[in-house]
Amino acid sequence: MTAGTTIMPSRLNQILCLDDFEAAARRHLPAPVFAYVSGGVERNQTLQANGQAFERFEFVTRVLVDTSKRSTQTALFGREWSAPFGIAPMGISALSAYRGDLVLAQAAANENVPMIMSGSSLIRMEEIVQANPQAWFQAYLPGAEDEIVALIERVNAAGYGTLVLTLDASIASNRENNIRAGFSTPLRPSARLAWQDLTHPRWLFGTFLQTLLRHGMPHFENNHARRGAPILSANVLRDFSDRGHLGWRHIRTIRAMWPGRMVLKGILDVRDAQLALDHGADGLIVSNHGARQLDGTVSPMRVLPAIVKACPGIPVMIDSGFRRGTDMLKALALGAAFVFIGRPFNYAAAVAGVAGVRKGITLLRDEVSRDMAMLGVSHIADTRKIRLMAAPSTEQD
Repeated sequence: MTAGTTIMPSRLNQILCLDDFEAAARRHLPAPVFAYVSGGVERNQTLQANGQAFERFEFVTRVLVDTSKRSTQTALFGREWSAPFGIAPMGISALSAYRGDLVLAQAAANENVPMIMSGSSLIRMEEIVQANPQAWFQAYLPGAEDEIVALIERVNAAGYGTLVLTLDASIASNRENNIRAGFSTPLRPSARLAWQDLTHPRWLFGTFLQTLLRHGMPHFENNHARRGAPILSANVLRDFSDRGHLGWRHIRTIRAMWPGRMVLKGILDVRDAQLALDHGADGLIVSNHGARQLDGTVSPMRVLPAIVKACPGIPVMIDSGFRRGTDMLKALALGAAFVFIGRPFNYAAAVAGVAGVRKGITLLRDEVSRDMAMLGVSHIADTRKIRLMAAPSTEQD
């Protein structure tokens, strides 16, 4: 799909950076839905640490370097993308934004950045890959081996070329913020939820009721080869069964049957990175799941250099907490091949659909280009030459 013209709503004139989308989404979304997207787990220690991790590093800039012909074009898996970042997988995006996964896929195709579709989504994977043939698919492995095989066969039949396996979600996390805000999956009807819907009419009519009218009740469509539970139910439970029995032998099985690229997501330990290589991974995403699994988990930025060093033959990507061009360039300087960003693009889709996501991508790409000029870097491949120093408060860590 080639880039097309999208009319930008006037309300986007006040959006100057990705953080501005979060403030706009807080006003737009019902509190339970916003809590689901924005929150971490327990004390939110890891959520805060992800953002603070970038403060540990400071740039040493170069001057009088000709950067007039600089480019943010980035090579990854044999393709040239317009920027060194893409859209991370986010579950149930079609609840916060009308046809959210499709919006993200279309915007990514328009702007030539990769988009990873979440397996915990409400739109069928087949529809997304038709809209964006370059989309990647992220899977949570089912508990039974025959269900794993069936899911991978379905992803292959749908036409995806890159499979992302998230490995750090073998059990449901303790998202207390969701319970306090009245959010559950599936959602349970309540007076509190109804009041939130009524007090957020643009979301109610523009997202939820429009979805019901045009597409019926949303279901979890892609956790398994079959259709899953509906998003709104008084008595149906989504399958959050303990999958602690899953092991590297399952990755070996998938590698043997999957013909495309296989990326393993949720890697934080060098030992796991080396095992991933041994089991045929084509790439890694260093990630703590956006601080949504285990509170107190290390920031991916802190372990990135060691994992890059241990895996010289494959791209080591990263996510969790990225918001600015400077965040991204620090990761690239530490050896990351690519960066994925989630929540801000979810907020952008909720606030202004495809136009919002395209605006977010453009803002971030422009930040990267501007920052490259001030660092004396003309090409993404040269970002590893950027010199970083430890911030004074962290030098003794």
